[in-house]
Amino acid sequence: MSRARKILILLAVSVTGAAVYFFPEARRLYNVVYLFDKKNIVSNFRDMKSMFDYRMIHRGTEVARFQRRERTLPETFPYEGRRINVNDFLESAWTTGLIIIKKDTILHESYYRGNTDSSLCISWSVGKSFVSALVGLAVADGKIKSIRDPVTKYVPVLASSGYNGIPIKDLLNMSSGIRFNEDYGDFHSDINRMGRTLALRTSMQDFILTLKNERPPGKFRHYVSMDTQVLGMLVRNATGMTLSDNLEKNIWQKAGMESDAYWLIDSTGMELAFGTLNVTLRDFARFGVIYRDGGRILGRQIIPAAWVKASVNPDAPHLKPGKNPGSDTVFGYGYQWWIPPLPDGDFMAIGVYNQFIYINQRRGIVIAKTSAHPEYTTAMDSSELMSAALFQYLARTL
Repeated sequence: MSRARKILILLAVSVTGAAVYFFPEARRLYNVVYLFDKKNIVSNFRDMKSMFDYRMIHRGTEVARFQRRERTLPETFPYEGRRINVNDFLESAWTTGLIIIKKDTILHESYYRGNTDSSLCISWSVGKSFVSALVGLAVADGKIKSIRDPVTKYVPVLASSGYNGIPIKDLLNMSSGIRFNEDYGDFHSDINRMGRTLALRTSMQDFILTLKNERPPGKFRHYVSMDTQVLGMLVRNATGMTLSDNLEKNIWQKAGMESDAYWLIDSTGMELAFGTLNVTLRDFARFGVIYRDGGRILGRQIIPAAWVKASVNPDAPHLKPGKNPGSDTVFGYGYQWWIPPLPDGDFMAIGVYNQFIYINQRRGIVIAKTSAHPEYTTAMDSSELMSAALFQYLARTL
């Protein structure tokens, strides 16, 4: 055998061995890079556990049941002086599920693009509102003494990061002052850099330790998904429980959720608290019912009423809805909940690619919507504002 041929064989063996050794990381990186590919985005959003590590959240034995009284959706809704066709809008946003509940009755429930009532759909940032609930429960239990405390009192490892000394409340309000670019359409943005480092099995903690301040906390509302990841670390350290076990014990099994759920985790087993909870459409709506009814469901107080009220009532000028020099959006913000720019006694959980839980306490309405909008990055503001207008119109007319 010639020397050149021996070298080629050794090279082939080395490359094959490297591919086998690094295959999990290579596969995760591929999944992250192509997660939002138009051909696969719908199926990816309902099958995240085939691509990433996760922890299950098990339902209890009791289910909070709904009655049914089907209502036809209106043909159009008003938006900025125009009438928008409802079905065309749902189609253009690549809606995969829509449910409307008034009091204890389902008025409408529909699924699209292959989703069904058993599809476990990724929440994206809708999951941030679930993390807020866990913070509220830890406060009520005395595990977190005050949301005025600096987060480093409970997560001391963050003392070397931009999060050193930041009050918990400013994290809840997305007012941490951390420098962070959350532009999903920018390959070099912090949120996309986070995704790639996560795919290569960097822990969320290690990524967060690289973040720095750009302004004082509590002065400007700037959306930073890592603020919620830090809240997840806070809850884990304060309670001594994983977020999944905490959610299962304190909400899922008490609130009559219909299906199991699961949460994606990083290489250390820490939940990706910033937005990777996977839930069925009806159970998203049940969580909305809890907040609509002041923290109650099945006759039980699941989340303290005072926490629910504080969570959806912005208490500082930079958190108010409408044009606001202290905010980077016209939406108002509470404790990981959004307030529409023209509020009607309502609030919302919002996730990228058009995931929503909309709640109107005054009208007794909850709407949950899952989607896989591949053009979201170029239509983010308009699609969220248009969705809010649709939900408010449905709440008024149904």
